[in-house]
Amino acid sequence: MGSDSDLKVVVLGLGYIGLPTAAVIARTGARVLGIDVSDHVVETVNSGRVHIEEVDLDGLVSGVVARGTLRASTQVEPADVFVIAVPTPFSDDHAPNIGYVLQAATSIAAVLKPGDTIILESTSPVGTTEQVRDLLAKLRPDLRVPGRTGEAADIAIAYCPERVLPGRILVELIDNDRVIGGITPRCARKALTFYRRFVRGACVTTNARAAEMTKLTENAFRDVNIAFANELSLVADTMGVDVWEVIRLANRHPRVNILQPGPGVGGHCIAVDPWFLVHAAPDQTPLIRTARLVNDGKTDHVIAQATALVEAHPGASIACLGLAFKANIDDFRESPALRVADALAARFGERVAIVEPYARTLPVSLSRHGARLIDVDTAIERCPIMIVLVDHDVFRSVPLEERRDKAVLDTRGIWPDQPQPASMLQPVRLAS
Repeated sequence: MGSDSDLKVVVLGLGYIGLPTAAVIARTGARVLGIDVSDHVVETVNSGRVHIEEVDLDGLVSGVVARGTLRASTQVEPADVFVIAVPTPFSDDHAPNIGYVLQAATSIAAVLKPGDTIILESTSPVGTTEQVRDLLAKLRPDLRVPGRTGEAADIAIAYCPERVLPGRILVELIDNDRVIGGITPRCARKALTFYRRFVRGACVTTNARAAEMTKLTENAFRDVNIAFANELSLVADTMGVDVWEVIRLANRHPRVNILQPGPGVGGHCIAVDPWFLVHAAPDQTPLIRTARLVNDGKTDHVIAQATALVEAHPGASIACLGLAFKANIDDFRESPALRVADALAARFGERVAIVEPYARTLPVSLSRHGARLIDVDTAIERCPIMIVLVDHDVFRSVPLEERRDKAVLDTRGIWPDQPQPASMLQPVRLAS
């Protein structure tokens, strides 16, 4: 690889990971082309604006576009490094879908040349990087691919998963350690050289399969720990105990660190990635599978609680506070808050109002049932029932005197001083 100004990078996928990654690389002086299937996304980026909410991303994108180091297109061009950051969803039966990854690999095959490096960042089932390698070998038989020739390969292929937190993506892209798995050690070293251009954290090399499983393991670990907290909250509800108080006291033990429960688990990582492990080894993953079921089941429990609270207050307007899967972001992917709001809107229609400071419009699933988008002050004035689904900072700022007379279901524990309505003092039992 040459100097920063000579390096050409293509980033495929300009979503929550791809666009920040492209912008951070462009800030080093490399010439970065972002690829997306959406004309709207391409036009937005080329105008120096962003289509997603992330701290400081708008200023960074505006700057690198103005300097000419970042541009966007729907068409792939030749480059030195190709970074694949496209979605990897799963089907209704939780089978992983790597179709977008393979489409991205297909799109770059025609422009590859000896010396190029291909890096997959999308969270993927173990073995996906090898599938990318095999696809490229089939599409470009003139190139020697790593791991399939006894001689030195013409291209390098590696896997390096992101491990960033929404709201801190630009910081963590640079400061967090990276695990870089190469098809061969030589591939890992080439990818390491690339990441060292913009990563301050440690860059640790391994093989591609180990790196793929590392990413899945990290999110499965978090899912299992959240499941414990959510299951504990169900037990506390049954026993009439304040789970937030129990966790606060239990965490005073020097070797106990229980996470905070919520209405479920969302996002494209923790709510999805554990299923990749379960699908690959169903007989060896009863704990990981159970954690997924517990966290999804917690959302059903919250829907039952919220429904009981609303039915105890006939005709009252309902404010659902938050739709995002976590605080202070605009990402609704796999969000349990959205699922709860959808269920309430489907049952109670126009009585439901949504307070989501990071949304300009409501998802179609809500608006078609008559739900409306309002701000938090309007909710305080007009809604006797408040369902806290996301711990956005603006919700935390509402003092007790403004909500003392409200019927509140607080699934995030942000209002510990809130008097509990009589309808919430009895445990809600789900049908078996």
